[in-house]
Amino acid sequence: MLSKPSLRQVDKIRMDTAAAEKAGSLTLEQLEIIYEQNWFNIFVPRHLGGLEMSLPKAVLLLESLAWANGSFGWVVTLYSGANWFAGFLEESVRNRFFSNSKVCFAGSGATTGIAEMVNGGYIIDGQWRYASGSKHATAFTANCVIRKDGMILKESDGTPAIRSFIFDRNELKITDDWNCVGMKATSSHSFEADHLFVESDRSFLIDPAHAILPESIYRFPFLQFAEATLAANFSGMSLHFANECRALYEERIIKHGYSAIKAGEMLEMLGRMSSILDGKRKFFHDTLERVWEKGLVQGEIWNDTELEELSVISKSLVKMAIKSVDELYPYTGMTGADQSSVVNRIWRDIHTASQHQLFTFNGIKMGKKQLNQS
Repeated sequence: MLSKPSLRQVDKIRMDTAAAEKAGSLTLEQLEIIYEQNWFNIFVPRHLGGLEMSLPKAVLLLESLAWANGSFGWVVTLYSGANWFAGFLEESVRNRFFSNSKVCFAGSGATTGIAEMVNGGYIIDGQWRYASGSKHATAFTANCVIRKDGMILKESDGTPAIRSFIFDRNELKITDDWNCVGMKATSSHSFEADHLFVESDRSFLIDPAHAILPESIYRFPFLQFAEATLAANFSGMSLHFANECRALYEERIIKHGYSAIKAGEMLEMLGRMSSILDGKRKFFHDTLERVWEKGLVQGEIWNDTELEELSVISKSLVKMAIKSVDELYPYTGMTGADQSSVVNRIWRDIHTASQHQLFTFNGIKMGKKQLNQS
């Protein structure tokens, strides 16, 4: 069911994994594969140089890239998800930023900035953390609370007015502060705007009602878009972990001469976790395909109940992916504790990714307005 990159590409991606982790960012060779395949633009329309993939097809691809390597898949997912914002940008702004053939947006979903309305635009101040792919980004996006004359503006329901903004890389200060146990090659650094003036047209709203481009992908709600694309990363990483465990278990059984009981316990656990995960994956992909296609038939209108069902299934897949890794990890022995080993790297990556706001306790309760941007 995986829509895999070629084996040659997977080999090249994995060959550079240790070097990428040491450098704290994807290698030039890994990036070259992405640029050649145009994977940062999987959701961008063809007339802008993108692949214009449907959401179900793109999610299969993202799952396979995370299977190749966690940091690699995560960076492609976050960049392609941010490049998806092309559908909400004014034409002049869109053309300006997408004139670069290697365009890639990094960004943050936190609303930790202030945008003060002035004549012709806004004065931006703020600092945002965890912008995956910061080292290679050509532009950054961020959320700000809107103020006018020092007063926070309100929406009709009384909540603070929040808008997203796009910045040139050279307008910001980027701080090299990504120092987590996993996802080391994602260069998820912080960025800062200091009293920066931007024109009004660099503000946008990520909402189907405010989509400017006509493609169906921009009518799909961002919350479920983000959940599905990120869930695919957890699924891909857990599949890779199970693959590595199978070879490692067989090696340990022979090397240590485990009894039939011990060997059986290891292999039974691997088979059980793999079977449950495969079932969850199939249910997830089938549901996404059904919800997507039904929305298209209904004139690009997606039913709230079915969207909520997709959210639950996406989170269930994430939970199962993490559980399967945790159930299999104790049988990896000291290899699993060796930071240079593949199984250790996957374990660190998936647990670091699990702290994303969409899948933490607060993230599960997060509403559409609070999310806005991942």
